Amino acid sequence: MRAAVLSVMLLASPAVVGAQGGTQRLRAADADGNGLISRAEAQKRLPKLAADFDAIDANRDGSLSPGELRAHERKRRGSAGASGFAAYFERADADGNGALSRPEVARALPRLSAKFDAIDADRDGRLTHAELRAYFEARRAARARP
Repeated sequence: MRAAVLSVMLLASPAVVGAQGGTQRLRAADADGNGLISRAEAQKRLPKLAADFDAIDANRDGSLSPGELRAHERKRRGSAGASGFAAYFERADADGNGALSRPEVARALPRLSAKFDAIDADRDGRLTHAELRAYFEARRAARARP
């Protein structure tokens, strides 16, 4: 049942559908029907995606999940309208869940890794856009004081 749900999520994602030319291509690429795209499946049916496979496979498990494909599509399209801080945040959010885990921060924003606990205001182990913005605004305010 889980594979069917993942498959529906993958195929229903507008970002992925738009990026790969339709649900038929994705359905055909997912030869085993498990809702994930393996390297072999990508190489056989989605060569453009296969070329970036390692960059897309954020958790390095050898398959592309719906979340990884959505995150890749956001990066591929660029951060239209997003600049500066928002663009950095989107690039760092490898799984596309709207928050940064400790490994995502270590990989994409290494200078913030040591400050992770200080920034994580609600202590949930994730950095949200709001938490990062508050941290940077507090630093800016502290520097502005005489």
